[in-house]
Amino acid sequence: MNYATTFLRTLAVRRKLQTLSMSSAVHENVKNYYGSRLETSDDLQTNAACSMPSRPLLKSACEALKQVHPDVCKRYFGCGLVIPEKLEGCAVLDLGSGSGRDCYVLSKLVGERGQVTGLDMTDEMIVASQKYVQYHQEKFGYSKPNTVFVKGYMEKLSDAGIQNNSLDVVVSNCVICLCPDKRTVISEAYKVLKEGGELYYSDMYASKVVPDSFKEDPVLWGEGMAGALYWQDLITLMKDIGFSTPHLVAGSHIVVHNPELQRKTGDVKYASGTYRIFKLPQSSIKTKALVTYKGTVPDCAECFEFDASHSFKTSVPVEVGAEMAAILQKTRFSTDFNISILDTPDPKQSSTPQYCHLSPFLLADKLGSSVKQCSKTGH
Repeated sequence: MNYATTFLRTLAVRRKLQTLSMSSAVHENVKNYYGSRLETSDDLQTNAACSMPSRPLLKSACEALKQVHPDVCKRYFGCGLVIPEKLEGCAVLDLGSGSGRDCYVLSKLVGERGQVTGLDMTDEMIVASQKYVQYHQEKFGYSKPNTVFVKGYMEKLSDAGIQNNSLDVVVSNCVICLCPDKRTVISEAYKVLKEGGELYYSDMYASKVVPDSFKEDPVLWGEGMAGALYWQDLITLMKDIGFSTPHLVAGSHIVVHNPELQRKTGDVKYASGTYRIFKLPQSSIKTKALVTYKGTVPDCAECFEFDASHSFKTSVPVEVGAEMAAILQKTRFSTDFNISILDTPDPKQSSTPQYCHLSPFLLADKLGSSVKQCSKTGH
């Protein structure tokens, strides 16, 4: 073994140890912040927990949310919506489940045949969420619970008993920004999803790469600002791991209302972004396709708003690119579309795509979502 190889290996080991050390410190800080320091969403220093989505929740999700116990909603710290369509019978994992609000909404939507697992690393949150399992089982009329909460880390899902290739959907709500090792978290989510599965999550994003100095401040970490990913880096990260291109569903500006935090963050702006990303087969469609929506997705009889850029009206043929065609053909939405593969090559397959339409900042500006009012309870 030559000197250069030895040096590189030593450097890699040092970096890994540094990352582990940092992760441990951040985990302890976040545990303290959300387990002890924050009692309700009113204690947050930004409006992240009540940023309005740029499109309304599905009717069934709104009805489910109304049935969630008020005490669960009171300790909601999310920053968007994590309720995708067509969940009946699905196995769903919520990364960083907190008080369990999103889990209980999902519990209603997956039905008694479905299964929801909430994962959190904070003892206080696990205890708080488990307290209402029986309440929601009875509220939804189930013969047995379909929701469980387990303690664990997003970076080590197997340690928490989450099996590879076992889940239909993974969701997360303003939690990945609290983790310093995002590549490992996303890789773990990829592993546990079945082929055709979906990662559907909201998170805080920064308008530029966050300075390293932010990462030394425990409050900036606790609020998600130190760990917020530059939104363009999300796209590169997802593609590197093997996911599809992220699809932006909703976006809204996050306002920092604490003057001291405003001073610390300077010209770095923040936005909430909800994205949906899919684990597609390696051999997917390479050409464009003509797709026709059947109107069969629940709550979407007339139109299926897939994301902020793709809207499918019932019985209206639409030409889509190769990757979108693969998503509609290889996921749980396959029975909701008639798909005709075209001979037309998709130029995006061989060129560098432009991703401006995936910016949560641009979408928030377009919709003016930063001036909307909201309820901190989620009702």
